[in-house]
This record gives sequence, structure tokens and C-alpha cells, in this order.
Amino acid sequence: MQISTTFRHMEASPAVRDYAEERLDKIRKYFQRELLSAHATFSVERNHNHTAEFSLTLPNGIVLQARETTEDMYSSVDLAAARIERQVRKWKERIRTHKPHGGPSFSIRQAVITSESFDPQPGEDDQADKAQGKGTTAKVHVVRERTVEVRIMSVEDAAMQLNLVEKEFLVFTDVDSKAVSVIYRRKDGNYGLIETGAPAPGA
Repeated sequence: MQISTTFRHMEASPAVRDYAEERLDKIRKYFQRELLSAHATFSVERNHNHTAEFSLTLPNGIVLQARETTEDMYSSVDLAAARIERQVRKWKERIRTHKPHGGPSFSIRQAVITSESFDPQPGEDDQADKAQGKGTTAKVHVVRERTVEVRIMSVEDAAMQLNLVEKEFLVFTDVDSKAVSVIYRRKDGNYGLIETGAPAPGA
């Protein structure tokens, strides 16, 4: 399996790339057609933790993602690949029978903002008194941001996709209402669904 790779805070390693391709190649047996795309990101943090993250796009548009961090990059690759394989085994029947609903998709910006940007800080009241009437606003510190594609799908498909990308929430366009909706996993294990009622761009 050919994969594109990104190496962060480490030198590019053909050995790590080849090992990841070998591990992910075992997943091909679950699919009759080649993947649309496969990307792997390898990074080393300051505390020497090694992270391997995979993102695979299937021919029917479904996305599989997994991320693992250990003290060894090869162990992280093993765990992330095993996690994706478990996902595929659990959802394989729905994955195989899934058919994309088509229709236009659109992109949204997702950002991670530091808690200090909004939480009260020591001495903030004194500073606010001094700044009152001057029109000053607190600075928002963005840690990272990315662009996310919002696709049209049923609520059932959105629940499956939420599990396959292992995220806390998923924004999608409801195929029935044509409105932007958000599905998320509740702390009690159930799913939460937010129906905004706002029409998707181009819908």
C-alpha cells in the first residue's frame, strides 16, 4: 500500500514509512478496491513520545483514522494499525454496503484555542478596571487549526463515521433535512445530535 507521509520534529525515515506501509497493507484484505488515499503522520514530542497517526479514505468516501503514542515509533505504528483493523472488523458490513449520498460538500475551520484565552486569570479584574472604556479585548491564542470537510450523510452513517475517525464530534449535512447537524458521543455512552436547522451551503 502506497502512503503519503509527514514527519514532524524528526528526520524523514524510509524505514518507518516502509514499516507503516507493511502494517497497513494487511487491511487491504477487507476491501475489494484500492483506497482513494492513505496518509501517515509521524512526530516526536519534546518528552520523547513518538506518535503515529493514520488517515485512510475508502473508495466509498468513508474515512478511517487512528492515532497512538508510545516511547517507540514502531510500537506506535503497530498500535495505530491494529486500532484501524479493529475498527474495520467491527464496522465491516456497514462499510461494505455504504453508498455515498452525493451532493455538495463544504469546508469549515476547526481550531484549538488555549483555555487561558477565555478563563479568568489572576489580577484580571484589576486589568479590566484599567482597560474599561478603552475598547480593549483579550487576545485569543490558537494552538492549531485545520480545515474539515463537511459531507452529506444520514444520521446512521454519521454515527459510524464518528466512530471510525475516533473524534468527539462530527459535523455533517443531514441527507433528509439538508441542514447542518452535529453528532457527538455523550459521557453516558449514548449519542447526542444537534440539529441546527441551518441549510448547508449550496443545498
